[in-house]
Amino acid sequence: DYNEEEEEQKYFRRKRLGVVKNVLAASLAGMLTYGVYLGLLEMQLILHYDETYREVKYSNIQLEDIDRKVLMGINVTPVAALLYTPVLIRFFGTKWAMFLAVGIYALFVSSNYWERYYTLVPSAVAIGVVIVPLWASMGNYIMRMAQKYYEYVNYKEEHVQEQQRAPRGACNTYIIVFQTVFYACFHLSFVCAQMPMLFFLNNYLYQLNHTLSGVKHCGTLSHGTLPGFNKTVLQSLPRSVNLIIVESALMAAAFLAMLVVLVLCGSAYRPTEEIDLRSIGWGNIFQLPFKHMRDYRLRHLFPLFIYSGFEVLFVCTGFSLNYGVCALGLEKLAYLLMAYGFSASACSSLALCMLRLRRQIPLLAGALVHAALLVTLFCWAPEPRHQVQAPLLYAIAVLWGMGSALNKTCISILLGMLYEDKERQDFVFTIYHWWQALAIFTVYLWSGLPMKAKLSIMLLTLAVAVGAYLWMEHKLAQHVTYRLPRIPRPRHKMRGYRYLEEDDSDETGSEGDG
Repeated sequence: DYNEEEEEQKYFRRKRLGVVKNVLAASLAGMLTYGVYLGLLEMQLILHYDETYREVKYSNIQLEDIDRKVLMGINVTPVAALLYTPVLIRFFGTKWAMFLAVGIYALFVSSNYWERYYTLVPSAVAIGVVIVPLWASMGNYIMRMAQKYYEYVNYKEEHVQEQQRAPRGACNTYIIVFQTVFYACFHLSFVCAQMPMLFFLNNYLYQLNHTLSGVKHCGTLSHGTLPGFNKTVLQSLPRSVNLIIVESALMAAAFLAMLVVLVLCGSAYRPTEEIDLRSIGWGNIFQLPFKHMRDYRLRHLFPLFIYSGFEVLFVCTGFSLNYGVCALGLEKLAYLLMAYGFSASACSSLALCMLRLRRQIPLLAGALVHAALLVTLFCWAPEPRHQVQAPLLYAIAVLWGMGSALNKTCISILLGMLYEDKERQDFVFTIYHWWQALAIFTVYLWSGLPMKAKLSIMLLTLAVAVGAYLWMEHKLAQHVTYRLPRIPRPRHKMRGYRYLEEDDSDETGSEGDG
């Protein structure tokens, strides 16, 4: 009763379900990792900002200076990531690079149990080291899952059976769906990050009349990060045991993210493919990201990558503090960022319209939404301590989330469509997230600028990004040839056993003795 075709169908159905499981697991791990990281960072920065908390709990360790060093470690270290990220991913493999990075995020959480210079600063530098490898390996992983799903759907096709390259554009449907699922899950990390604020820290905060008593200007009239904000924001100090309980819950979530990657995420490549990817030589692996930058398609996307870094950090710092907290008080910060997170998660599904519409439309729609919001923010200075403005602030947060979702999801989909070769994807995603990290570093440097200067820089960057992207699409439509670096052939080292090959064979008669 054995039916070979039916068993084959069942086998590949299981393989397809395995791919879906891998995508969901990677998405869940990304959401947990960033939810824990952002939530802990937000909680600790608020606690350490309070003058009384610093004096009572850490009188002689200069906590403000440590926090500055922590932020410097997180924001400055990724600048060097282009030098080592591809080597790291090729050495460990995509899955294990993800696991290593998630483990270092968990290490950062554990270092907060004992807050000292020698625990916090090294763990922050370690996070800075793995930010780009984590994102590059995750982008590469989702891309590989889309390609594997295509192979398991079309397993009878000749090019699949012979492990040859798929026809151009064949995997696009799966790339769109899988990247949409990933970003819909990931953007929920902004919601998860507010849980410590919502269920713990909000119980200890002063109301806005106290915290904002010295604030004179909000929004576009402000300079730096919320000048005049009260140095005491906690009406009572949280007990150490309560802090340990919250940090233990975050540590458990970080450990769960590690287990999800370890147990539920399958490998991205076959073992032979992993060997081939490493065997092109470490010098070539180091050079190839730089060589890929000669491709005009990637060069034209650099401004878009930079804007992508600007906007996500601006909404978490510039908008949420100088507009949201300034008008509504620190106790509403969590709700504002949750509105952004829920909106970004839901609106990631709008990228599915790329299945029917031209790929430019959702990307340009996101840019148009952000341009309108930037102009609105440039012209608007909310009144301090004036809660009537809450609906408008929440509406801006929701619309910004929509623009962010379209921006992030569509860029990853676009890179997957332009660079389908599995030998190139880690290089391309490394370049993308490295430029994003440079932009985040720039936002960290400009924190003292007037708000109008920040908004002007962002608006100018967005205009250049849209123009460069449209010019790239125009050149592609005109069939202008692009320059792709050649990937060297794998050089396998034959050790211990001489492989039986035609040119160097041990077969009887190979020396002509027949």
